[in-house]
Formats: sequence, structure tokens, C-alpha cells
Amino acid sequence: MADVRVSIGGREFDVSCQPGEEHFLRSAAKLLDNEATVLIGQIGRLPEARMLLMAGLMLADKTAGLEDQLRAAEERAALAERVATAARLQPVPNAVQVPVLPVAVIDSMAEIAARAEALADRIEDRLAS
Repeated sequence: MADVRVSIGGREFDVSCQPGEEHFLRSAAKLLDNEATVLIGQIGRLPEARMLLMAGLMLADKTAGLEDQLRAAEERAALAERVATAARLQPVPNAVQVPVLPVAVIDSMAEIAARAEALADRIEDRLAS
């Protein structure tokens, strides 16, 4: 076991940890010290147990908030993935192909339509007379 001396709220503590984990212990102690320093600045001197309890609760509160944010982000990511999957699964509508007629064909059809209308007019005139 490795022994590490950490300072939390202006007080020194000797803590043991597994070899190679000293850096993680110091980082965790620094987080706790930051919260303890805020408490001491707001309230003043506190009994050791109370200071550690309050600093731990403040860290737990921050952690819970971050976990809520993470959970919400994971839910948004899962929803986005479901939407993307649903979009990929949507059937592609059948394409309607409209043939392009040459201008000469269109003109010829217009001329035939005009002749048919003229012929219909003449037949109407003959039937009316």
C-alpha cells in the first residue's frame, strides 16, 4: 500500500491507496478540498467531520446533477438514433417517369386537336341547320 498525505480544508490527512493510484487519490482529495474551502469561506471553521460531510455532500450533489445531464443527453442521442433509423427504413416512393416528347410531336398533336375541334364545329353547324 502507498501512503499519501493530502490537505483538505487546511487539515492534513494520511491516506493509503494501491500502488500507482496516488495520482487519482490526489485528484479526488483536490476536489474535496475545493468544496471544503468554499464551506470554510462561507461558514468559517467547522469540526473536521462536519466539514468532510458537507464537502462530500456538495460533491455528491454536483455528481448527481452531472448524471442527470448525462442521462438526458443519452436519451436525446438514443432518440436521434431511432429517428435516423426510421428515416433509413422509410420506403422510397416509386419514381414516376414522364417521357419527354419532342417539340415536333407536341406541335403535331396541337394541330390535330385544332383540326378535330374545327371538324366538330362544322358537324354542329350542319346538325343545327
